[in-house]
Amino acid sequence: MTQPAITLPPAYQPAANMLKERVILVTGAGQGLGSVAALAFARHGATVILHGRNIPKLEAIYDRIDAEGLPQPAIMPLDFAKATQLELDGFTQSIHATMQRLDGIFHGASHFVSPMPMALHDLDAWMLHARINLAVPAALTRACMPLLKRSGDGSVVFLTETHAIEPKAYWGPFAVVKSALASLTTILADETPGAPRFNLCVPGPVASPMRSKSHPGELASALPAPESLAPGFLYLIGPDSSGISGRMLDYRHSDSGN
Repeated sequence: MTQPAITLPPAYQPAANMLKERVILVTGAGQGLGSVAALAFARHGATVILHGRNIPKLEAIYDRIDAEGLPQPAIMPLDFAKATQLELDGFTQSIHATMQRLDGIFHGASHFVSPMPMALHDLDAWMLHARINLAVPAALTRACMPLLKRSGDGSVVFLTETHAIEPKAYWGPFAVVKSALASLTTILADETPGAPRFNLCVPGPVASPMRSKSHPGELASALPAPESLAPGFLYLIGPDSSGISGRMLDYRHSDSGN
């Protein structure tokens, strides 16, 4: 990123209905940080489109949102490991047909394997990491661009990872590919002055499914809960960050984060 990282405003508290009447697509909504974002957005008034490939997991999040009497979400499954451009275009057309609008995308879907030496990653491993963590999110964002521009205050949030910013041994294709999201975010912001906005978020260590895979001996109870990230997700996706684009919210260096 060519611009300095941002932090949450001091004592930031998102308004209760800050996302009312907005439609937000959350990829990877069935678990981890995607599910945290989906629930947070729904609890602040958004109609959430739940994307993932595991329908039972998506249904579980749907049921939680429905049980709280929040705006009725939609489930739109798609396997990013196999998706074609035609399918991504059809996915976007389905959003237009059912919702008539799209105000934001939270890219929570990711592919991750346990850390291992670079020598163990073959071409197929590289291609799968690149497809799910970078190429498909970029292509889906492109397909959704007309809807996002029509929103007037659209926002796209990409999730990166600590080792993409500070690479270390054994983090392999995941860190390398995730590091490219910084360039993607900057380029999209430069090419799209005004709206939609494009920003990046570094969650830092939280008790997530990915963290349990990357640090199997670590006590989850010693880490912040994933829900502690919700204010940052809301800030980036909602109107409080209007005018901010091409930036990175780094929870590792935020008093409001972890």
